[in-house]
Amino acid sequence: MDLRKLKTLIDLVSESNVSELEITEAEGKVRIVKSGGSVVQAMPMPVAVAAPAPMVAAPVVAAAPAAADVRAGHVVKSPMVGTFYRASSPGAKAFVDVGSVVKEGETICIIEAMKILNEIEADKSGTITQILGQNGQAVEYGQPLFVIE
Repeated sequence: MDLRKLKTLIDLVSESNVSELEITEAEGKVRIVKSGGSVVQAMPMPVAVAAPAPMVAAPVVAAAPAAADVRAGHVVKSPMVGTFYRASSPGAKAFVDVGSVVKEGETICIIEAMKILNEIEADKSGTITQILGQNGQAVEYGQPLFVIE
């Protein structure tokens, strides 16, 4: 199974109310179980194996605490890995706050990747209802950053 797909599945389980997920594909089978606040991931195993997979603890850095209730609107996800910034410089006003009305194409944050500052634009018009990224913190590809309604 593709590592990016596996990471996405782990993130989905971490951010949702789902406590267990099992996926079977041609390449193999993987089972992800959430226990309390952490995710315990089963090792991938061939499809032909009938016995349950041995559990291996795989601590996963949880997304922002608000990520559990993300599904209330349109989610703007990070298009790249980098460092999330809400403003253009440390002393500047944030691009958007909760309650800000944004138009499609308007800059809502910056992600720094390889010393390049990339302006991230809203891909939908609406009102910012949640800010899930933490200023100055690393973000992953596909990580929810904002919710727009």
